[in-house]
Amino acid sequence: MPETLFLVIPCYNEEDILPGTARELDKKVRDLINNKSVSENSRVLFVNDGSKDRTWDIIKQLHGENDLFSGINLAHNSGEQNAYLAGMMTAKDKADFVITMDADLQDDIHAIDEMIAKYYEGNDIVYGVRASRENEPVFIRASTRAFYKLMRVLGTELIPDHSQYRLMSRRALDALSLFEERNLFLPALIPLIGFKSA
Repeated sequence: MPETLFLVIPCYNEEDILPGTARELDKKVRDLINNKSVSENSRVLFVNDGSKDRTWDIIKQLHGENDLFSGINLAHNSGEQNAYLAGMMTAKDKADFVITMDADLQDDIHAIDEMIAKYYEGNDIVYGVRASRENEPVFIRASTRAFYKLMRVLGTELIPDHSQYRLMSRRALDALSLFEERNLFLPALIPLIGFKSA
């Protein structure tokens, strides 16, 4: 029986891209439901992170027009990491698993199918990683490599070329909720959970 997916999407001043993002995500989730990859209770949860533009108004409008979309409205700009965490903690009691991703859809939404397949194979955490950085400027590639090297020297193991695109099971989210970190950096925190991952 298909399980329930929540896509968690933090939003900060996204009024220009949000309608297009919603169209793409609506099509993707409907395809997943029709393919029986996820249940009909699956949703897209937008997290408005104190936007100064019409982002929250658009989220409310999307919800009013289509029950696939829902949203939470943070009282002020809390930062991307806290917006992700707020969305995941809101979704964890409603979803069997969540996938987090950026509102600009810079990550390939078609990789969601493979992430879900890895989840059904028994993985509690599935990391989305970049296949290549060849199209990025040399400075960005060099600074990224330096960042990962520095983090290793400091004792923090990160998943190479991973940022926020990930799947987490309810069990993994429950474990994450036990951490009491206030200065969040989820890419370093989530590997500490220790469940089976891909």
